[in-house]
Parts: sequence; C-alpha cells; structure tokens
Amino acid sequence: MEAAKRPTFAPQRSMLAERLRLPYLDRVMLAASVGLIAFSVFTLASASRHEIPGQPLYFATRQGLYALIGVALMIAISRIEYSRLRGARISIYAAMIGLIAAVLLLGTAVRGSHRWIELADFRFQPAEFAKVLLCVSLAAIVLERIHRPFGLRQTLTLLSLGLAPAALVFLQPDLGSGLVLVVVTLAVLFCAGIPWQHFAAVAAVAAALAGAVLALGPPVGIDVLHGYQEDRLTSFLHPSDDPADASYQVNQSVIAVGSGERTGRGGEATQTDLLFLPERHTDFVFAAIGERFGFLGAALVVCLYALLLWRGLRVMRLSRSFYGTLLAGGIVSMLGFQIVVNVGVNLGMMPVTGVTLPLMSYGGSSVLATFLALGLLQSIHVQAGRARTLSVPVRRSATFGPLTAVPAAARHRPRQGRRSRASAKT
Repeated sequence: MEAAKRPTFAPQRSMLAERLRLPYLDRVMLAASVGLIAFSVFTLASASRHEIPGQPLYFATRQGLYALIGVALMIAISRIEYSRLRGARISIYAAMIGLIAAVLLLGTAVRGSHRWIELADFRFQPAEFAKVLLCVSLAAIVLERIHRPFGLRQTLTLLSLGLAPAALVFLQPDLGSGLVLVVVTLAVLFCAGIPWQHFAAVAAVAAALAGAVLALGPPVGIDVLHGYQEDRLTSFLHPSDDPADASYQVNQSVIAVGSGERTGRGGEATQTDLLFLPERHTDFVFAAIGERFGFLGAALVVCLYALLLWRGLRVMRLSRSFYGTLLAGGIVSMLGFQIVVNVGVNLGMMPVTGVTLPLMSYGGSSVLATFLALGLLQSIHVQAGRARTLSVPVRRSATFGPLTAVPAAARHRPRQGRRSRASAKT
C-alpha cells in the first residue's frame, strides 16, 4: 500500500500571490519605500524621545502605525487598474478642490495657518492628498485635450486647472505644498509634449506680473508674502544678520548636520537631544539623521531616494498607455521636488518652505499620500508586467508612445484576400 502523500500548500500560496498580483510588483521600489519608512520609525524613536514628556516613543509608534496602513494601501492600490481613473477625472478634480476649500472654512489654525482638519485623534491635511489627486485628474484631462487642435489658449486652460488648487493652498497659507502643486502641473504638461514656446511665454508674463505686484503691492497695502515668509527669504540670503530669530532654524540644522561628521554622534547628539534643532521630527528630520548617524546614514537615505526615483522613471518607460506615462511623470516630479527642497533646506542651500521629506518626516497625511502615489506607480508596473506575461503587443503612436493593446485573437487572425472573401460569399 502506497504511503499517503502529504498535502502541499505551494499552489495555494502561489494562487494567493497571483491574486494579490505580488509577482508583478516592482520589488526594488517596494524595498526602497519600506526601507525609508523603517528608517523613519527608527530615527523618530531616537530623535524625538524628549519631544513629549513621559512618552518617548509617541511619534515612533504612530509613524509605525501609519507605515503599516500605508504599505497595505500601496498594495491595495496596485491591484486597481489605474486606467479606470480616467473616467472619474472630473469627480476627482472636484473632490480635490472641495477638500482644499474645506480647510479654509473648517480648518484648524496652527501657528497662524489653516492647513488641517481635525478628525477625532487624527489631524488630516488635504493638501498632501491634493498632490496625488492633481496628478491623477490633470493627467487624464490633459490626455483628453491633447488629441484636439492645440494652441496657446489650450495650454493656458490646462495651466489654470493646475494652478487653481495651488492658489487655494497658498491662501491657507502653505507655500511648500502650493509650490509642489505648481511643479506637478508643469511636469504633466511637459510630459504631454506642450511646446516650449508656450512655457516661455507664460513664464515671461508671470515674471512681469510678479515683479509688478511685489513692487506696487506694498505701497497700496497689498502684502503678497506674510511677514514670516519674508523673514525666511531674507534670512536665507543673509543668514548671519539675525541668527537668533529668522535664521535660527537653518543655522541649527547646518550645525547638526556638520557635527555628525562621518559616522554620527549616536546618543551624544546634543542638537537633537537638547532640543536646539527645531521641528526635528518633521521638516528637519534629515538634519537629525545627519547628526545622529553621520554622513553614512544621510548617504543611505539619499541612495534609497535615488532608487525610488529611478524606479519611478522606469515605470514611465514601461507604461502601456500614455495616461500612465503622464501619471508617473507627475508623481516622480512630486516626489523628486520634495526630496530636493527638503534636503536643500536642511543643508542651508534653500529657504525654509515647509516641504516635508517623503516617508521620513512624521505625519499621517504625508505618509499615506506618499504610499498612495507609490501604489499608483505599482499599478502601472503591474499592468505592464501582466501585459508582457500575456505577450500582448501594443499599438504605438509616433507622438504619444504606447496607446492600445492588440488582442491575441485579432493578432493571429489570417488576412482574407479577394478569392477567400469571394469563396466565403458562395
């Protein structure tokens, strides 16, 4: 009598992985994002111990919870066909405008800015999600308009659609998030192939208007920039004029990064532990990393970001549709701009704008919005991977790249000549 065979669960595991589409995920992007959020939790556990008395792991624990929810959200979004979002472009755009406008009406004022909406124990910042929603909606709107006869008027229309939410964010006021929305708009239009002459004309008019407003506004009582924003710009240009007030944040950040040297100061990070470094868990978390872990720790973070952006650019190239290319271009520009600006501010190379460092700065809205964006990139990669596995070729356009897939049945259907059609009629 033959011995009974032991049941194997390998098929079930493979079926589950296939159902979740895990084999088609970009594993390098997944590893880089998980590595960044894990390093963030580890940094917050050591750098924010004295932030809240009696709760040394307050920020680290909450950031870990946001990380778990964010990774689950990224995997869930990767299972959705991103092309379906094109049909809901108007609804998504309207929801984005509504969320930003709700902040001006219902938002909670923190340090003179209305940027958050209180939801029980969670502080929700719509501007962070508006960055991703703008990528989704504007890419679809541009794709619908780009097939029509295109001129400067169409460019101005699309540009106004992207700058409208940015203007609402500027009113909160939130200069950093508003600049991110402007960059996303320009990136999507650039990837769509808008003529450079249009960008040059718009830039010239915008520069002339900005100069006129800055020159003529103060005499008539119109202040474009708030007082603290002017202080940030002037302190960046002259950091030694007021080291105890306007330049304090940048000076302490540069001192913290420089004192870390090659391997960091570890438990002797006085700038962080003695609370000299402000906002060490949000805007200046990179300075805390530089002081505590030195050049090696900061270089590790930069390398992980480089991997993330590289894989995002790769997703743009692998996209099976022009909409996916535009969507990926907007997301990569959003992430890249935030990384460059935040690191530049921490190194004293840029004025303070309040731009967070993706997946490193503490904040539920920032972490969840970033994982939502990464989930969309993973969705584009998953669709491309499944199409390659099924050997479905793509009809390509000389202007817009890959557009539509050709079904296998139509691909192998034999052509009928005149004789074959005549015999078919008889």
